[in-house]
Order: sequence, then C-alpha cells, then structure tokens
Amino acid sequence: MEQKLHIFLQSGLLEKYVLGSTTPKENLEVEHFISCYPEVEAEYNLLQTNLEIMAKANAVEAPRFILDDILEAIKEETPSTENKQVIQLQPQNSKTPWYSIAASAAAIIFAVTAFMLFQYNKDLVRENQVVVDEIFDLRSDIEKNNSKLDDVMRQFMKLNNPETEKYVLRGNARAKNLKTVAYINAVDKTSMIDVVELPQLPENQTYQIWAELQDKMVNLGILDASSKKLQSIPYMENALGLSITIEPKNSLANRATAENEVAEITLKTNQ
Repeated sequence: MEQKLHIFLQSGLLEKYVLGSTTPKENLEVEHFISCYPEVEAEYNLLQTNLEIMAKANAVEAPRFILDDILEAIKEETPSTENKQVIQLQPQNSKTPWYSIAASAAAIIFAVTAFMLFQYNKDLVRENQVVVDEIFDLRSDIEKNNSKLDDVMRQFMKLNNPETEKYVLRGNARAKNLKTVAYINAVDKTSMIDVVELPQLPENQTYQIWAELQDKMVNLGILDASSKKLQSIPYMENALGLSITIEPKNSLANRATAENEVAEITLKTNQ
C-alpha cells in the first residue's frame, strides 16, 4: 500500500489536478486518493496554498492611465446635447490589511510544518519497520544458535559420559597424517567419530569406515574430510574393531581388503 501511494505521489497527477490539466478519468483517480489518504490530502492542500502564493506574487497591476483613457473615450462618444454625467470612480486603497498577510503567513507556516511532520513520520515508520525486521532476524539467529548449542551440549555430554570409550585411529604408511577419534557408548548404543585430519585424496577416491564383526566387515559409511565436527556413525553390537579404507568414490564396497586399509583399532571385548 505504501508503494502504491509513493508511485501516485511521484506520478505528477496531483500537480496536474491542481493546475486543472487532468482528464475526467484522472480527476476521479486523484479525488479517490485525496479522500482515502491523509498524506495525499495534506500534499494537495500544500499545493493549493503554494499556487495561491504564486498567483499573488506574479499578479500584474493595471497601469493607472488605463482608467483615464477609458473615461476620455466615453466623453468623446457621448453626444453633447445629452446632459449625461459620468460618475468619477474614486480610487480605493488596495492595500492588503496586515491581519490578512499574517493569516496567510500563518497558513503557509502551518502547511509547511504539517508536511515536514508528515515526512518525518513516514521516515520514522520506515525506520521502525527496519528495526522490527532486524529484531525478527536476530531472534531467528538466536534460535538457530540455541539449537546448535543444544546439539553441542548433547555431544559434549555423550563424550563425557563415563560409559563412553575413546579410540584413536592413526594412519599407516599409506596415510601417515590420518588421525580420527571414535567415541563408542555400549549403554546408549551410540557411536561418533571426530575427523581430526585426513590426507587429501584424488577426486575419484574416498575414505570409508568399517566395523569388524566375528565373521564379516560392515561398511559404516563415508568419512567427510571437509567436516571438522563430530560425525555420527551406526552403532554395531559386538563389534571387535574399526578400520578405515580408501575406496572408489560413489560406491560402497561390500568388504574391506587389506591393501585398501589405512587405519584400524581393536575395540574392547565388552563391545
């Protein structure tokens, strides 16, 4: 609605209406805005006042000799036999009373003040809306941060749980700088892994983590080298160990092979 009002005020229709140069259709549109929007009515009144001031300022006083010439012409055209008299018009004092000037000045000051207050109010409303939007965004950010903080607190509680076992997996000769830390809680049935450092691989290869069971290896997923936070991995009951291998990208191998293995750790027997 404010945008529609702004477009109308910028269109120049109101100025054309005051000058009497609008069409009947435009008259209806302008009169609708004047009757519905106090802002437009205030602007209209201000334009009317300014037009009146301009008209008075640009008014041209008729030369004094015009009246004498008219009287002389009437005498020449009137027959001498007719005893008709021409009534002499007494010049009147056209001086504007001081109170009229004071009233006009007060009206102009009031109109200008009202317009300035209107503009100030619009700016204030706009600034208030900006503050409201910023507060809304701030609340949204606070809610997101609180949610992240809750996740961090839950992870922190899991890591500090006395039932949580910590296992460090270090890389072999194929990945000397590899280091990850696994956190396994057999009571809560949860497993997490912290990727401390993973050497960079070609684009067609990925790191995958495995759980070693009594008679098979189970793929637990791909390790995200770009993530520097705890990653959840599936908890495997009775797992004997964990290992990390290098596998082709976009494929989960069915079984881990010794030549692909770059790190392994044995879990406690109560797992």
